[in-house]
Amino acid sequence: MTDEPSDPAPNDPAPNDPVLVRRALVARLAALGQRIGYALFAVAVVVFFVGFFAGFTTAVVTVIVACLAVGSVALAPAIVASYAVKAAEREDRELGR
Repeated sequence: MTDEPSDPAPNDPAPNDPVLVRRALVARLAALGQRIGYALFAVAVVVFFVGFFAGFTTAVVTVIVACLAVGSVALAPAIVASYAVKAAEREDRELGR
């Protein structure tokens, strides 16, 4: 075994193609945005139930609304970008690229 990095996958037509590099970056950012958005929605749900059983104080309501607002801001564009990346990859496959 050598310590040199392995060659790119043989099925990868152009590992240095700027379009593919940008698409991979957008896919990573979209995945991150989805994780953040869904995590904030989960926090909002948990805090909602805490407030439901313990009482809705101003702080609890503020946390719920803030999590829902920031989660929506993170999640909406991430979902759109994710679908865009998938559509571009599907088009590339259909055109044989």
